[in-house]
Amino acid sequence: MERKIICALDTGDLEEALAAARRLMPHVGAFKIGHGLTLQHGLSVVGRFRDIGVKRIFLDLKFHDIPNSVALAVRESMRYGVWMLTVHAAGGPAMMAAASEEARSGSETEAPLLMGVTVLTSLDQHTLTDHLGINRTLQEQMVALSQLGVDCGLDGVIASPQEVKPLRAALGKRGLIVTPGVRVEGQPMHDQVRTGSATEALRDGADYVVIGRNLMYSDDVMRTLAAYGFTTAGLLA
Repeated sequence: MERKIICALDTGDLEEALAAARRLMPHVGAFKIGHGLTLQHGLSVVGRFRDIGVKRIFLDLKFHDIPNSVALAVRESMRYGVWMLTVHAAGGPAMMAAASEEARSGSETEAPLLMGVTVLTSLDQHTLTDHLGINRTLQEQMVALSQLGVDCGLDGVIASPQEVKPLRAALGKRGLIVTPGVRVEGQPMHDQVRTGSATEALRDGADYVVIGRNLMYSDDVMRTLAAYGFTTAGLLA
C-alpha cells in the first residue's frame, strides 16, 4: 500500500523544514510547502528539498485569479517539477480549465496534480452562510464545487474528514481526495474547525491525509504515527 501521509512543513525556517524532511522521508509520501517558505526563498526552494532526496512536493499556494494569471502561475510552478498544486475552485470554470490546460501543455508525465480548494477547513456553516452569503449547506457547496472542478479538468479536491464520504459518493472514482484537518483525540484543533481521524478519512475514500505540526515537531515519530493509526512505514494499520 502506498504511503498515504503528506507532511505539511508549516514553517518559514528553511533549515528546520529540511531537517524535518530528512527525518520523515522514510515515513511519508510527500511534503507540503506553502507561503511560509516560498515567500522567503522563492519557488527555487523546491530544489533544496530535491537535493536531499525528496521526490514529491505539494505546492500549496491556492491560486485564485483571472484565468490567464492562474495559468501563468501553474506554468512557473511546473518549471520546478512539483508533484501537486492547489487552486481555488471559487475562481470559476474558466480559471480551472485554464489551469488544467496549462498543466497538460507539456509531457503527461510532468503534469502536476491540480487540486481544487472548495471550502477551507477553517470555515463553518455560520461563516459560509452569514458572512459569505452562500445559501447552500456546507456539504452541498463542497460537492457542487468539487464536481465542477473535476469536470473542468482538475485531478481532485481538498476536503476535511467530515466531507470525504459524501464527496466520494458524488465523485465516484473520479478525482483524488486529499484531507487536511486530521487529528488524534485530545489534540488542539488550532484554526481548523472541521476535523476528524486519519483512519476514518482514508476508509471513507480519501487518497491522502495531511499531517502538519504534530508530525513535523514530533519527538517520537513512530509513536505519533501509531496515534494516527499508521504503522511505522506510514501505512494504514
